[in-house]
Amino acid sequence: MKVLKKTGKWFLIIFILLNILIIVSGKTYLYKGIANTYLKGRSGPAIDEYLIFDNREVKAGVAKNWNVSKLNNSKSLSKEHVKQFMDMGTIAYLIIKDDSIIHEQYWDGFDAGSHTNSFSMAKTFISMLIGAAIDDGKIKSVDEPVGDFLPEFKEGDNAQLTIKHLLTMSSGINFDENYVNPLAYPAAAYYGSDLKKLTVGYEVTEEPGKVFKYLSGNSELLGFILEKATGRKISEYFSEKIWQPIGAKNSAYWSLDQKDGMEKAYCCFNSNARDFARLGKLYLDTGKYNGKQIINKEYVLNSVKPADLIDDDGIKNQKYGYSWWLIPDYKRHSIFYARGILGQYIVCIPDKKMIVVRLGKRREKRKDNNHPTDLFYYIDAALEMYGN
Repeated sequence: MKVLKKTGKWFLIIFILLNILIIVSGKTYLYKGIANTYLKGRSGPAIDEYLIFDNREVKAGVAKNWNVSKLNNSKSLSKEHVKQFMDMGTIAYLIIKDDSIIHEQYWDGFDAGSHTNSFSMAKTFISMLIGAAIDDGKIKSVDEPVGDFLPEFKEGDNAQLTIKHLLTMSSGINFDENYVNPLAYPAAAYYGSDLKKLTVGYEVTEEPGKVFKYLSGNSELLGFILEKATGRKISEYFSEKIWQPIGAKNSAYWSLDQKDGMEKAYCCFNSNARDFARLGKLYLDTGKYNGKQIINKEYVLNSVKPADLIDDDGIKNQKYGYSWWLIPDYKRHSIFYARGILGQYIVCIPDKKMIVVRLGKRREKRKDNNHPTDLFYYIDAALEMYGN
């Protein structure tokens, strides 16, 4: 009994000290993080928890329904692919070929109208908006200095930074991109309530435009730039310039840092497989949608070619453009794709006029610190079934 009392006493002391540390450090977002992860039996975020945050609606307009191929679902996933898909917690798998739905499956109670988080696919959507803002004359070019929009980047090493450096993940900013450490930028940005204060607290510490280093804060800075340049909330601007022109069927929801606050531009755009696929079609058609140029062709083409950078290991970049991931040669196909941390993918295979969308709850580790291994399950399944 005495041992239990002593143990309880020390537990209480540690609990009180931890709370004091959290409050003194100002990292009170940890309470929300713990409540929505460990206390729910998880170590990270869930795909359908957008309702724990404030959100801004990305309004849909007049829907343009997908054509449905006569071959729709005429072929089945192999037993091997079914196992792979289920092991990764797949909840949606959609294949578009020649502008028509040719394969569509949902699992675990999800369907064509379910909203789930795109996570870092949102970085790619922000890149699209930069292209739109350039077309509108709100931004001069990708080479415009960040300091033209954000005063924190007008002086010193920060003044070297351009929009292109943010798009290509070569900013040289000292963001700490650690998905395990609850004190690092990703957790603070996801669960915190003041993205602006958090993000501009970092600074350029390495020469920009040289080395590829994937940092979520880069895309959040692009969100600030868009809001400043356009005078609009990025959800509203995205709705006007992209979501409505591509005929999205459902309004989307972009999670905010607080009520009436700032969109989590690096993350947290919530929609469904069919509407995500429209964004792939927009870039597969080099910025056109149903014959109308929505984003200029040159920007789109530059977005899906490797930025002139090197990786941390000194190898020339072949995997990243303007916030699009690239696979220059996979089974003789050149592929570009958007991705999120739990295996959210919009994959474009231009020579096959194919778009593959996969949504789910898990992904495998990156292969050679490059592309996640499970990505190739979804590409291979699409090519095997409908690649001819």
